[in-house]
Amino acid sequence: MKRLNRALGAIALASAAALSLGACTSTANGSGEESQGAVAMSFAGLDIQIWNDMLPFMEEIVTDAGYEFVTDDPKWNAQTQVQDWESWIVRGDIKAIMGYPVQSDAMVAVTSQANDAGIPVLGYGSSWEGVVAAVGLDHHADGVAAGERAAEWIRDTYGDEQVDVAFLGWPDTDLGRLRGEGIMEALDNSGLNLDITEHKTLSLDDGYAAAQTQLQSKPDTKVYLAISNDPALGAYQALTDSGISPTDDSMLLLNLDATDAELEIIAEEGSFWRYTFMVPARQLAEANAEMLVAAANGEAVEDVTVEINEVTSENAEDFLLANQ
Repeated sequence: MKRLNRALGAIALASAAALSLGACTSTANGSGEESQGAVAMSFAGLDIQIWNDMLPFMEEIVTDAGYEFVTDDPKWNAQTQVQDWESWIVRGDIKAIMGYPVQSDAMVAVTSQANDAGIPVLGYGSSWEGVVAAVGLDHHADGVAAGERAAEWIRDTYGDEQVDVAFLGWPDTDLGRLRGEGIMEALDNSGLNLDITEHKTLSLDDGYAAAQTQLQSKPDTKVYLAISNDPALGAYQALTDSGISPTDDSMLLLNLDATDAELEIIAEEGSFWRYTFMVPARQLAEANAEMLVAAANGEAVEDVTVEINEVTSENAEDFLLANQ
């Protein structure tokens, strides 16, 4: 597990770097000149690695456009996120706000406050009352695609046999709920003989604990499905720590979203982490930053839907950050 431990260490370093980014004010164009104002990006929590990967790309585009780039870390607390936005509104220099909300309905009132102050509010991965436009994915359709791929592998590998499945979901956000519903819909429609156990997971530690619980209660579980990358990585570590070979041909790990840590494992020949469905961090960051800058400039903005990619060992290296 030395290679995986190094990957987890890299995640910690990247998270620290992203937190540092959020704590400082970036100068427009990096020249020290006075900026045109600022734009703000608010993720629900900076413990999600792909969001950390996106922030530097966003900062570059925003500062090149002449704006300061402001971020926060609500740590999955809806009230903290509301308070952060309220502080941005009263600053007086924020020209646009984009957010992935901890809880969409909790942001309606503060979104109205921003609109009243002339600050357009944009959504990432979700939309709610008062949002001008959003960068999003079709979470339900993406979940269906992932579920159909899992069902195909199960059918080819096990046929009519009963198969234990661990599902690592997170129904508390629109993204998690819709992806989960899509995966379950595909599995339900497959006609396969599946015994599915659902686990509520958000973080790498949650995924590790869920896989341990699954192994204790149903040690013959062969399929692990996750709606995001961090729980999937935790599950992978738990499974391999338990003695399961990383190239066990009877196992399937499949998830949505990926960073370099996951892609490096998927790229390994014979890895049981066979599939991920993802949009590259740079592509998401560019879509977010371009919409933020356009809104800050007073331009009309419209919803953008970003298409997801199926990634296997054959193309995983193409999606590494260095190759984006």
